[in-house]
Amino acid sequence: MKIIKIAILVFLTLGTFTFYASANSVLNEILSSGKLKAGTTGDFNPFSTRDPATNKYQGYDIDIMTELAKDMGVEIEFVATDWKTIVNGIVAGKYHITGSASIKASRMKAAGFSESYLAVVFKPFTTSEKVGKFNGWDSINKDGVRVATTLGTAMEPMVKEWFPNADIKSVEAPARGYQEVLAGRADVFVTSNLEGSTLKAKYSNVKEIEVNAPRNPTPLAMLLPQADQVWINYVNHWIKIKTAKGFFKSTAEKWGL
Repeated sequence: MKIIKIAILVFLTLGTFTFYASANSVLNEILSSGKLKAGTTGDFNPFSTRDPATNKYQGYDIDIMTELAKDMGVEIEFVATDWKTIVNGIVAGKYHITGSASIKASRMKAAGFSESYLAVVFKPFTTSEKVGKFNGWDSINKDGVRVATTLGTAMEPMVKEWFPNADIKSVEAPARGYQEVLAGRADVFVTSNLEGSTLKAKYSNVKEIEVNAPRNPTPLAMLLPQADQVWINYVNHWIKIKTAKGFFKSTAEKWGL
């Protein structure tokens, strides 16, 4: 009899906890308000770019999050953020989700991630006038070589670790490391293979530095509130459904990923 009472108590406790978690989830807030707030940087081509003239966003991430809102039956509202504060925005509740971000241990300390749906590797780039000066990763790690990066991005800690002998130039968003190289204020920038391909297509003088192998293969995922397992589960199941239906594949092809 005692065992039955304990079992009933455990069942009621779990039921109460589940109800409380669901009621206090971001998912409930989104459905009640009819609006999904999505944080995006607008400086991550081809994932998220902002047209200054119209203030509208476009890109792979924009299509993904717009589709999520559509399937939820709510409106999408894009909230401007930057890489330095993107995690803080999730923690503070400024937005419910973000576009693609590198899964990093430092970010996982404060925020949750969805399941990954894409992965990148990182490569070094320079301009056509300077590409002959470099051959491999070690050729960048030298005194006098200026390596540009953007504060808060996944690339910033990597370039500091990889090139301790180089001159690291960290710039504040919305400035980007590649812009410093194009302007002649730096020699090299490091970015993902995906963004690098887009930049090479857009700027004829951006050249990839030949290396024996790219570095740091990294899965990408959307940032979510760390403790909200109800919302995390919803997004993860949505990703599985849309992956099975080919949505992620077709959207990646649309943006050349």
